[in-house]
Amino acid sequence: MCGIVGYLGSKQVVPLLLDGLKRLEYRGYDSAGVVVRQNGDLRTVRAEGKLEKLVQKLEGKIPPGTYGLGHTRWATHGEPSERNAHPMIDSKGRVAIIHNGIIENFLPLKRRLQDEGWSFSSETDTEVAANLISSYLEEDLRAAVTRAAGELEGMYALAVVSTVGDPEIVVTRQGPPLVVGFGDGEQFLASDPAALIAHTKDVVFLENRDVARLTAEGIEIWDETGERVERPVTRLNWDPIQVEKGGYKHFMLKEIHEQPLAVQETFAGRVDFENQRVLLDDLNLDPDQARAVSKIDILACGTSWHAGLVGKFLIQGLAGIPVEVDYGSEFRYRDPIVTPTDIALGISQSGETADTLSALEAAGERGARLFSICNVPGSQIVRMTDGVIYTHAGPEIGVASTKAFTTQLVALYLLALYLRQTRKGGIEPELLQALAHLPAAVDEVLQLEPQLERLARDYSRANDFLYLGRGLNYPIALEGALKLKEISYIHAEGYPAGEMKHGPIALIDEDLPIVAIATGERVYEKVRSNMQEAKARDGIVIALTDREPAEFEGIAREVIQVPRVSEELQPIINVIPLQMLAYHVGVKRGADVDQPRNLAKSVTVE
Repeated sequence: MCGIVGYLGSKQVVPLLLDGLKRLEYRGYDSAGVVVRQNGDLRTVRAEGKLEKLVQKLEGKIPPGTYGLGHTRWATHGEPSERNAHPMIDSKGRVAIIHNGIIENFLPLKRRLQDEGWSFSSETDTEVAANLISSYLEEDLRAAVTRAAGELEGMYALAVVSTVGDPEIVVTRQGPPLVVGFGDGEQFLASDPAALIAHTKDVVFLENRDVARLTAEGIEIWDETGERVERPVTRLNWDPIQVEKGGYKHFMLKEIHEQPLAVQETFAGRVDFENQRVLLDDLNLDPDQARAVSKIDILACGTSWHAGLVGKFLIQGLAGIPVEVDYGSEFRYRDPIVTPTDIALGISQSGETADTLSALEAAGERGARLFSICNVPGSQIVRMTDGVIYTHAGPEIGVASTKAFTTQLVALYLLALYLRQTRKGGIEPELLQALAHLPAAVDEVLQLEPQLERLARDYSRANDFLYLGRGLNYPIALEGALKLKEISYIHAEGYPAGEMKHGPIALIDEDLPIVAIATGERVYEKVRSNMQEAKARDGIVIALTDREPAEFEGIAREVIQVPRVSEELQPIINVIPLQMLAYHVGVKRGADVDQPRNLAKSVTVE
């Protein structure tokens, strides 16, 4: 999970950059680097691996200078290597850039720049941004960054220094966070305020599309229209726990907001967008073995089981392999039929879920090859399986899973694409481009929080909720109901919308909120019909949809409009408002949303 730090002032910059990067190490990364402007030149030092490798390279030859940038990178485009590490220098040596996020349209921009004579030495989208900015650089770095940012599509936080003009750092963001800090004749920047709190207490959290210039005199900010603006200064009077929470009231809310980066970093380094390939090196399943798979048994518990249900749709639909999904606690008690050409796939956030581990053992005893999807390297599930897809969600402190769930869905999508690649000869470009667009769509759906907080206030006194979905969104209905139960202690049920008339319709009255997920094309009209049935029984219908709200006039009392993505990835978008609704309902009811009663983060007993 990439980290950004920067400093401009009178002190030697490299020790300050290393200190800031050290404070961001918890986020995970695979390379690190620094850049310093020295005597009109840009000096970079980069290293693959952990920060200690960079420190070793700097021993005895730290470049002097009083302003520069530091970065820890988790690979998105291009393998983890020193060549692909940040900072990136443009091919004319005038601009150094560090970047968090993913630039969706990097390929057409790269081809255009190549036609204009710009060269590339890495496989990254970041180098595209460096050359693009340099192509517009005359005397004003801010103008060049602003013009280039206007051509970028996707999510990005950029920090830039150049050889042109007086000492300055220019930054901008669209999606990933950036915070700037004020000192006495010195200015700071970071992707996380935890990197700044030892140096300054006064910070500004930049808004999307803001452009900021840091100089010795201070910090200037322009909004997306190009107008100078004054953003509110926040005083960081944080204790250590508040630092860990990043300023959010609860870990759960912080983790909900971390999902744009978490989903991005789960496919980071695993997708070759130029050559349309998925790379799953840790899976240890070669193409011949993948082609021989006859069935996949997905084994999981709780939220991970819901992810497995989505995975069944993805793998069967994209790879054509039969899939069964079992609760880990039930699998070994039903005398399952398993053959040596079967795969057993265990899904566990912690890697220590006792029921899932026992189910995998039972599958292994019957001859299946064992694989896992997990968030914790070195955990028991990783040690007992032949291969793994790590989710790279980062630490999840809140007991109710949020970013672990969405990253599991990304991992399952990658697995489905890899199996399609090996069994059907390739992957269509639109399937990968949909993935590239996903982090920006996740960031967009987070902007619905004010509406969801209002809905939570209006319906927090309900005694029951009903969640409805069909197809890929049936598991999302289950997950939405589970989150509300866990966090607010309100009774909630998730149901296939088509089954409502076979029993649950008897529960509907004027006091029952019904959250219906109506996205995509395949079953949209069916779900809309089910919503009309609920409305006819006086139910309070809340539509979650990618359509215009006007389509639900006279049917839904409330409409939550989410961005539309590919049908296979829409469940990731749809679940986030349900996480947010559960969180705010829990807060309104005075529940401990980070540590709900009777629940544990890792269930290590049967």
